Amino acid sequence: MFITRRARATRLVAGALALAGTTAALLATAPGAAAAPKVRTVTTVATPTQDTRAMWVWDTSTPAATVDLAVSTGIDQLFVAVPPNLATSTQLPNITTLSNRARAAGIRVDALGGDPGWVDNPAWVVTYWLKPAKSSGLFTGIHVDVEPYSTPAWSTNQATVVSRYLTLLDKLKASAGAAPIEADIPFWFNTIHAVASAGAASTLDREIMKRTAGVTVMSYRSSATGTDGTLDVAAPALAAGASLGKPVRLGQETNYLGATAVDTKQTFYGWTRSAMEIQLAQVNAGASAHATYAGLAIHDAAGYAAMTP
Repeated sequence: MFITRRARATRLVAGALALAGTTAALLATAPGAAAAPKVRTVTTVATPTQDTRAMWVWDTSTPAATVDLAVSTGIDQLFVAVPPNLATSTQLPNITTLSNRARAAGIRVDALGGDPGWVDNPAWVVTYWLKPAKSSGLFTGIHVDVEPYSTPAWSTNQATVVSRYLTLLDKLKASAGAAPIEADIPFWFNTIHAVASAGAASTLDREIMKRTAGVTVMSYRSSATGTDGTLDVAAPALAAGASLGKPVRLGQETNYLGATAVDTKQTFYGWTRSAMEIQLAQVNAGASAHATYAGLAIHDAAGYAAMTP
């Protein structure tokens, strides 16, 4: 029960491979041992800070290199992929090393997990994923990337999938204690109908925000401005976050997604980091008009590491 972008990231470790798949298509067509790193001040509270930057880490096999990348590029929060039953996982040593090194460098580390199938079995998720991750003591918060639109039932019974997804978030929040829950969402969740707790009509992006400490929007575009640019597609989520007082982070892609125009517009793959930074600066400048804009998130460590300066 641990697939989707996690499997894709594993394939990227060896190099740039073709990634045209369900998630990319949905996002494009939807509506609308190294030296110890330098010590920095630890950030432990998820507050809106517009110059912060996070990064997804799906592959935890190179903890030292990952933390060195984060330190050298100003990353101050990592979403680190955690398997079920962490205490007995073969990945525990690397995840422990990664977390300890990152936190020593002042980088916040959150447990990352998710699978479309989670919507159908939240009790399993709490018992076998959330509680082991929490009890490890390695993480500040919980970061989920469920992508419920990847389930077969999304096209046949969307309302039920939406309801189950929100129930999953409710159960995660109830079991997380003081650990903040954050969630990844596509930019188009403002077009998906959801029912608020009082029975009123609402949208899925807003209902997710109500149940979490903040969201990261998969606003994957290689152009910051203009029609269908990052700021354009992220505008509804930024506005919703501001109205609800919830932090909204904007995600940017660096991996190879394919060769079509639809694929390439979603990623900075093939760009230099310096060229990408020109666009990211424009994203920051435009999004900072929203009071709860919380900075950027880079997807992911493998793609980012492969970019040239």
